[in-house]
Amino acid sequence: QVQLVESGGGLVQAGGSLRLSCAASGRTFSSYAMGWFRQAPGKEREFVSAVSWSGSSQYYADSVKGRFTISRDNAKNAVYLQMNSLKPEDTAVYACAARESRVAMRARMWDYWGQGTQVTVSS
Repeated sequence: QVQLVESGGGLVQAGGSLRLSCAASGRTFSSYAMGWFRQAPGKEREFVSAVSWSGSSQYYADSVKGRFTISRDNAKNAVYLQMNSLKPEDTAVYACAARESRVAMRARMWDYWGQGTQVTVSS
């Protein structure tokens, strides 16, 4: 069982930056792939980024590639999402997810979810 708690969301102007954090409980954190998804009002949840259990492989949606960076610290049971050059279209609730297998792009394939943190980018 893994419990996930996100933090770091907020209100930022376009072009600004935010760093999201996800704290995970559980002794086997290092064996999970970790991911970030987002959901804007009236839209489906979409994949943003993910990192393999070792941290050696990172994956990004085309819409955030070059602007967002995912990382993890297995010693701290944490995963991070550094978001730069934010755009109004990045506004959404961002949720952290864990999967007991390889990274997957579909939200329904992930095993555990956090409650999410709101990111609002003003123009």
